[in-house]
Amino acid sequence: MDLGIRGRKAIVNGGSAGMGRGSVLALAREGAEVYVSARGEERLVSACEEITRETGASVTPVVADHSTDEGREKILSACPEPDILVGTCAPPETTGDYRAITVDDWKANLDVTLLSPVQFMQATIDGMVERGWGRIVNIATGAAKYPTQIRILSGAPRAALVNYTVAVSKIVAKHNVMINNILPGMHHTAAIHDRYTALAEQNGTTYEEEVQKFVKAWRIPAGKFGDADDVGAFVALFCSEYANFLTGQSLVIDGGITNSTF
Repeated sequence: MDLGIRGRKAIVNGGSAGMGRGSVLALAREGAEVYVSARGEERLVSACEEITRETGASVTPVVADHSTDEGREKILSACPEPDILVGTCAPPETTGDYRAITVDDWKANLDVTLLSPVQFMQATIDGMVERGWGRIVNIATGAAKYPTQIRILSGAPRAALVNYTVAVSKIVAKHNVMINNILPGMHHTAAIHDRYTALAEQNGTTYEEEVQKFVKAWRIPAGKFGDADDVGAFVALFCSEYANFLTGQSLVIDGGITNSTF
């Protein structure tokens, strides 16, 4: 299925691993020209080279922290007129007790999960409007819609991001600039691998056993964690020509862990 975005220029922030990397892969398979940012040079360059070899697409690494002014300037200098903007980041640490969250925790986290994507949107939307075509997808978290204590640092600011993006989407939809969100649950990502590998070492188990403990405790109907590349496929669909009547939506991808009619 041709998504109609061959030759489109895309920025993917936080794209060296996990769902960000899955998004880069999906967009590159469709022939988009992708500019990928991340802080860690080695993993970023390796991911871009692997995806280029697999797809033949132009995939450019940009080593930068997208939560800083300097990082945003570097990324936008590499791709000043993107047609597509995808944003994600490594999730903050889970919180066992909401009372333990400090003001500094909030300030550091807000820069990454809320202020950075908002500033990127502000920097790119006008150009998309002028060209009459644009797609923005923020990969947030299911906790933005379904709050839980262990995800307060992730869910609360991203709920604000979802509110912002939906509000803005209503203004620019008439210019064929479509803005949507993905709200993922538990997926096999680099951060999840590190977390559950550490638990396995601590408990004398395996990564797979620790994952199944979570699946059982949280009663995930699918009986497993998701695949990050599958999320990337949905991101690419939201960035496609077929998304020209889809805007202001937040798609939950969580294996059925949450309960909601709509």
